[in-house]
Amino acid sequence: MPEFTRVMSVAELPAGQGREASVAGTPVALFNVGGQLFAISNTCIHRGGPLGQGFVDGDTVTCPWHAWMFNVRTGENVVNGEMKVACYEVKVEDGEILVKVSE
Repeated sequence: MPEFTRVMSVAELPAGQGREASVAGTPVALFNVGGQLFAISNTCIHRGGPLGQGFVDGDTVTCPWHAWMFNVRTGENVVNGEMKVACYEVKVEDGEILVKVSE
């Protein structure tokens, strides 16, 4: 059963920003949207671009490689909601961001 893994401190992820991390070997993109934290797959479904390096506007991240856009809350592609990246559970304990990836 997957466990929560410490990824970084909340202070390392300012509002309106994204960061890349590895959780149990899974590439994850973390986002801070107005103080709410979200985690999705760091791998764009189009050509594998690093979503954690993308441009964040509200709750949308734009892949830096080919500009595919995803909602960081749901993982859905902005143009076609049937296309999604994985979303992961996030919680904060003692100022630390913890993420649980599914097996």
